[in-house]
Amino acid sequence: MPRPTDHRQTEATPKAKARATRMRQEMSLPEVLLWREIKNKKLEGLRFRRQHPLGPWIADFYCHDHALVVEVDGRSHSRERLERDRARDDWMQSRRIHVLRIPATTVLNNMPATLNLIRDATKSSPVADGGGGTAKP
Repeated sequence: MPRPTDHRQTEATPKAKARATRMRQEMSLPEVLLWREIKNKKLEGLRFRRQHPLGPWIADFYCHDHALVVEVDGRSHSRERLERDRARDDWMQSRRIHVLRIPATTVLNNMPATLNLIRDATKSSPVADGGGGTAKP
């Protein structure tokens, strides 16, 4: 996947930077478990950042080299939360960043499948319509 064309398009706001710092200390169990598997280039030599600010948003995990955001989704969200996620995904996709959503239950119950989904996302090209997707093993 191509990198965003202009790095300034994804520059974090000061508010997002402060929130990301806090969020790194408050990661959910699925996020902590996934981080253990992908930090320090453990997955195919890919460098991921956790709770990474992009513009006004915070990505659970971000791989800059592949313009890939990995989101660990918990239980079904409220309508407001779904709308916010959609707005965030649209913002990311408008900057040529692919969003991969993985259910927290998949991370907890099937780490090999989770890692394969991420591996596959780094190898595939962007979806023609620019849309991200929800991963299903």
